[in-house]
Amino acid sequence: MKRQIAGLQAASDAAHVPDGIFLVRVQRIRFQRNAPKPYYIVSFIVMEPQRFAGNVVSSRLYCSSKALWKLNWFLRDFGYDMESMERDELDERQVLGLEGVVKISNVVYDGMRLIRFDGFAPSSRWEELSPANLDQQAS
Repeated sequence: MKRQIAGLQAASDAAHVPDGIFLVRVQRIRFQRNAPKPYYIVSFIVMEPQRFAGNVVSSRLYCSSKALWKLNWFLRDFGYDMESMERDELDERQVLGLEGVVKISNVVYDGMRLIRFDGFAPSSRWEELSPANLDQQAS
């Protein structure tokens, strides 16, 4: 049975966040170990730039020995408890609500559109790294 749903396509377009640098807050983090490589699914809610505020971006941060550097970078720049990191502990509840800057890119892999986290920075660097500020510096 076919149904006509007004606004269905527009809702899909509105949820798309383009490549760029965003100020975000951790909304959800969940560990997945039933895969060949263990990973965390991290969901951020965009806070800035304002035109994308409220959108959610999610992707994976792998926990294999070769990929731990990126998870460490994320936790360090978002202000996770250093004492817990020194004990090799990650408490998902302590990660919720942390804020920082993330650089994302949209990639296509096997025909699927995926979001990749390319870099992180502390939220205190948002003014310096924000797209509006970078545009002004380039002028």
